[in-house]
Amino acid sequence: MSWITKTLSSSIGKKLIMGITGLFLCSFLIVHCGLNALIFANDHGELFNAGAEFMAHNIFIRTMEIVLFLGILLHIYQALMLTLQNKKARPVGYAVTNGNANSKWYSRSMGLLGTLLLIFLIIHLRHFWFVSRLTDEITSGQETLFGEMKEVFESPLWVVLYVLGNVSLAYHLMHGFQSGFQTLGLNHRKYTPIIQSIGFGFSIVIPFVFALMPLAIFFKFIQ
Repeated sequence: MSWITKTLSSSIGKKLIMGITGLFLCSFLIVHCGLNALIFANDHGELFNAGAEFMAHNIFIRTMEIVLFLGILLHIYQALMLTLQNKKARPVGYAVTNGNANSKWYSRSMGLLGTLLLIFLIIHLRHFWFVSRLTDEITSGQETLFGEMKEVFESPLWVVLYVLGNVSLAYHLMHGFQSGFQTLGLNHRKYTPIIQSIGFGFSIVIPFVFALMPLAIFFKFIQ
């Protein structure tokens, strides 16, 4: 087993874990976005609440929730280790750097974008996961998850923060989606352009739908 440990602890191994966990988190975003988009039924949250209730009591979903948190923690840990490793390998930067010649700014800013996303994630978990899982506010029937959304997004501060958080998510995905496939060795002259196109569309559509939700609630398009 030592060769497995050595491989996973190497730079290539860390990038491999980053790619696998990143693509796993992308699959979660699809499910999460689909569930939350049920609010656009504009039926006072009935369909959304029914979907949330099903997710909360489905044993498979609850198990995957644990896997999801482990995936997030592992993704963050490996990102931190790779950043520290890169800084250690190059303690003094180049005298002249022309990053735009070789990569997009968001590709070079994954650490910053990841940090902003982590802050956004903590706030998001506090607003919804903490309330629905660790308090009896939802389970006791005092409030519904849709009601909690309406309450949170009455505040323009939280609306702006969620929109900015999803802008960070979009740029993070623009690099991360394609990078995940490339790290796994799925890089081909014929298929890479297709992956890039899908990744670009994914990085726009998913954050756009997420950002549209607080805006729609705040401006009373959804009741």
